Amino acid sequence: MERNSTRRVKNICVFCGTNLGKNAKFVEATNNLGRMLANRKIHLVYGGGSLGLMRCVSTAAHVGGSQVVGIIPTAITEGNFAGKIVGEELQVPTMQDRIWKILDNSDIFIALSGGIGTLEENFQIASWAQLNIHHKPIGLLNVNGFFNKLLSFLNQIREENFIPHSARQIFISASTVEELIDKLENFVYKPDLVTAQIDWSKGSSSKKRKLDLSLHL
Repeated sequence: MERNSTRRVKNICVFCGTNLGKNAKFVEATNNLGRMLANRKIHLVYGGGSLGLMRCVSTAAHVGGSQVVGIIPTAITEGNFAGKIVGEELQVPTMQDRIWKILDNSDIFIALSGGIGTLEENFQIASWAQLNIHHKPIGLLNVNGFFNKLLSFLNQIREENFIPHSARQIFISASTVEELIDKLENFVYKPDLVTAQIDWSKGSSSKKRKLDLSLHL
């Protein structure tokens, strides 16, 4: 990563678990993140629903005055698997449509404690950064050392030359909400010299519909 002037952040996407976890510190940090988004007048984009940590961050942000948008596949809403969305709801046909819509409408991504879905979303966004599809910062809120082993694994695959140094630098971590957001706002990803040559504009649609996330305070 290289230092850049503070970016203008309007929308932050949060990936997190549909469970609360065993440690109360996870809930505390998630609530703190939601409140901080509201205090900084930043909107929340998330995967929808009202379960576990997803409920905590969306409720805290919504109560604090942030606009909250849950992007969720229709099949999940019809099965009532995720509970009622806090804030506004945008239904999409598939999981892949959801991640594209999240990417289009987020300036920064933050992963909190969670399970397979949280990891999958975070790594998909990270792989797209490595492929030069986007240059948006990705953060890991490392509460109670939750991501320590993951960070060690990333260091190992870097040491074994399975990823370049630039790919390892995609992941920004911090143990507190304040430190993580400050890092994400002040750092920008520097693409690998090889993948930076990939031109994704060919064949891409110029009619992508973005959400109206103007501040409603």
